[in-house]
Amino acid sequence: MSLSTTIKGIQDIMRKDAGVDGDAQRVSQLGWMLFLKIFDAREEEFELDDENEYITPIPEELRWRNWADDPEGITGDTLLDFINEQLFKTLKNLSFSEGDDPRGQVVKEVFEDSYNYMKNGTLIRQVINKINEIDFTSSKDLHTFGSIYEKILKDLQSAGNAGEFYTPRAVTQFIVDMVDPILGEKMLDPACGTGGFLTSTIEHIREKYVNSVDDHRILQESISGVEKKQLPHLLCVTNMLLHGIEVPSRIRHDNTLARPLRDYTQKDRVDIIVTNPPFGGMEEDGIESSFPAAFQTRETADLFLVLIMHLLKEGGRCGIVLPDGTLFGEGVKNRIKEKLLQECNLHTIVRLPNGVFSPYTGIKTNLLFFTKGEPTREIWYYEHPYPAGYKSYSKTKPMRIEEFEPEKAWWTNRVENEHAWCVKAEDIIANNYNLDIKNPNTVENDHGDPEELLEEYQALLSEISEVRQELKEELINSLNHN
Repeated sequence: MSLSTTIKGIQDIMRKDAGVDGDAQRVSQLGWMLFLKIFDAREEEFELDDENEYITPIPEELRWRNWADDPEGITGDTLLDFINEQLFKTLKNLSFSEGDDPRGQVVKEVFEDSYNYMKNGTLIRQVINKINEIDFTSSKDLHTFGSIYEKILKDLQSAGNAGEFYTPRAVTQFIVDMVDPILGEKMLDPACGTGGFLTSTIEHIREKYVNSVDDHRILQESISGVEKKQLPHLLCVTNMLLHGIEVPSRIRHDNTLARPLRDYTQKDRVDIIVTNPPFGGMEEDGIESSFPAAFQTRETADLFLVLIMHLLKEGGRCGIVLPDGTLFGEGVKNRIKEKLLQECNLHTIVRLPNGVFSPYTGIKTNLLFFTKGEPTREIWYYEHPYPAGYKSYSKTKPMRIEEFEPEKAWWTNRVENEHAWCVKAEDIIANNYNLDIKNPNTVENDHGDPEELLEEYQALLSEISEVRQELKEELINSLNHN
């Protein structure tokens, strides 16, 4: 049986349970169960490597292997009571001193805001038995499951709120490839969602720079992320386990924006930030007071841009997804853009076409790339075209990484062409920091002067009226004659 069939079977079983209402709860339910199963698979590997010196943070009777592995094990009301009264109550209240057991902290954080929505213990046993069909110690199964997990994350977005979008894999991979994180550099996604940018970064560094056990350890310690909402955080932690991050304790469940900017010190600064912060959303009252008065706003994407500039080290690099509104907005947005051009080299803006985030939003987006530590002198723009034969993207025709090959080829040898153009920073400043620059190499249809068009329209209406009157008179004459 294929893995995708197994996952579909799990979702079908959950639909029969009266306690699970909608996609978000189904994924949340599947999330904590998968986490425990994958955590247990990882623990098996640690036990083999550590020659029985490994100590689990989970009480022995609550480990997946001891209550879930046996297909003929506890079921019905017995299983339901065990999950609600023992498993959840214990794991939510695990107690560790600061830094004492990072694995235990991960388990506690995952379960603090998780819930068992299912009410039928027999159906829970059926779901568990389906999950046990997946071998998380097999590299083949693990790789296939990674792809399916990404599809689950993508499908979840339809249950999300405005401003919470799955970033297409092609976009995360292109941004990471262009920013090119190097082994040993500290990388952060301050709004990491389910971990798309983190997994792209892990794969990029592993493929290009990891050649030894020590390299692997350095990679483990260099990836960090923060996610405000419980469900994406749970899914991200599980995603990190799937991608070989042994202790995903650097994936914090928190709101990066809530901490006052002045409280971030040199030790918090990072080399790389790649992110797609929520846009179109507003932060709760009071969050803006964490920022200097000149940059106080409740618009999430704008606050993240200020935070990112603050968190980057000198020479640090960023690739970020931002909506069109940030480019042409005024007021606080202008002051943020002024700071960006003064403190960072905003060297590239890739303008994406409509539909990249379809069907979740039609908002037009851009990829901004900048390096902290020197002012912007010029900005290169690249207008990403649709592939031949496409008029938009869709669920069945998503954006593909292959589409970015022309940008990649152009990146290191920049010349103006039908898609690329360069604008001097002084022209941007003179135009009141408007970054919304249209492609000058595209010939747009000239529809003419509006006043002239209005005159022509009025003349045409008059002509139509005269013809109508003549036809009317001809008809009357004809009827009278008859």
